[in-house]
Amino acid sequence: MNVLFVASECTPFIKTGGLADVIGSLPHALKTHEHLDVSVILPLYDEISQDWKNRMTFKAIVPVEIGWRNQTAELYYLNEDGVHYYFLANTFYYERKGVYGYYDDGERFLFFSKAVISSLDYLDFIPDILHAHDWQAGLTVAFAKIYQPIERMKAIFTVHNMKYQGLIPLDMYEDFFSLPREHIGGMEWDGMLNCLKAGMFHADKITTVSPSYANELKDPYYSEGLHPLLNEREADFCGILNGINTDEYNPLKDPYIDVPYSYSRAKKKLNKLALQEELNLQISEEKPLYVMVTRLVEQKGLHLIECILEEFIQEDIQFIVLGTGEWEFERYFSYLANKYPSKSAAILTFDEALSRKLYASADFFLMPSLFEPCGLSQLIALQYKTVPIVRETGGLKDTVSSYNELTGEGNGFSFTNYNAHDLLTVLHYSLRVYHDNENWKQLCKNINKCKYDWKHSAAEYSRLYKSVLTEQGVSQN
Repeated sequence: MNVLFVASECTPFIKTGGLADVIGSLPHALKTHEHLDVSVILPLYDEISQDWKNRMTFKAIVPVEIGWRNQTAELYYLNEDGVHYYFLANTFYYERKGVYGYYDDGERFLFFSKAVISSLDYLDFIPDILHAHDWQAGLTVAFAKIYQPIERMKAIFTVHNMKYQGLIPLDMYEDFFSLPREHIGGMEWDGMLNCLKAGMFHADKITTVSPSYANELKDPYYSEGLHPLLNEREADFCGILNGINTDEYNPLKDPYIDVPYSYSRAKKKLNKLALQEELNLQISEEKPLYVMVTRLVEQKGLHLIECILEEFIQEDIQFIVLGTGEWEFERYFSYLANKYPSKSAAILTFDEALSRKLYASADFFLMPSLFEPCGLSQLIALQYKTVPIVRETGGLKDTVSSYNELTGEGNGFSFTNYNAHDLLTVLHYSLRVYHDNENWKQLCKNINKCKYDWKHSAAEYSRLYKSVLTEQGVSQN
């Protein structure tokens, strides 16, 4: 069974967020299934390093029709560790700094979607499954079904975050899509062309990245208006939990951290001491360290943090945030770090090496999200034996269970309501457990048993691929 992933980013080539981690690691997990051969296709951005580009092989010039304009994409190929990667290059759309954030992003990924369909004739295989991810690839599913480039090919569409839908002005339909008006209904939503809706409407099956988020998306509060479509297609919709690459995120082999370890709390504390010294915090291995590695946006629960963090920092704790985002939150964390320089630090950028040091050094990882489709950070934290503190939403609810002193069960701390004082209460509880030697040992023992690799979820995707082909009467070799 040949599976083609279509996505806008993928590690190790290009990354802006968790989508790249998923596209980078899931194909490797899937290829362990003997009946699956997995390929990935994505844009060839200027940001992709020249080292990678030098290893690529030119395949073809692909004609791409965008309205009345006849354009081309250059198709390149690379085999990396048994996964086939294809890249679509176009000087105008992709030789720019950065990946997203341009006024014509809708047009850029419209071009990408059409180029993917046009490139199918030039690949070294015929896809049985086209698996498209998030709004940037949503139109690929629509074009695959409308143009039917490969009649027996079936389409899976995965929603990674419903909030980002890829909106294009409606008047671009006539000029850019080259389709009869009868198809506009499968793409239009609330007066705009909606790339996410186009993917969901035309896909044979729809998935999202955790079972709880799948349930939440049927509710108007979480669905950004698209719940009627999902409720109508409920039989074709499911949530499959994301995993992480546990070889990549492994504190025993991580090249970025100061002291490698597996389960040793003593060695973990040595990482804390090194980080405290690096960031000019008070040096103390016993002082509990709370960290956040996050985009500084409302979704991540930062309005709750603003309400209570200065009160909580009066305790004998330390707090570090790493990330960049909205000015309101950058200003707040800078204020806190300046006021409490021995207890708090704000690194307002993104630094992969430093993020690993935070995971390895922290006692607690804070993630009080307003909503969280899956979340990878809490999974990485557990891999580094750091206790997650989360709100019970989406994938956070599916992966973190609150510690119970009576039963000794649980791998973190959680709260239900999106309420600042509920967060403060659970923070105080985490501090009390930290200073209770027996309960802290039990909690750490529970975390040592946690493993969120791709094995189980890859098997679920494999079954889904088989089922969609079987339902449609397609024989499998």
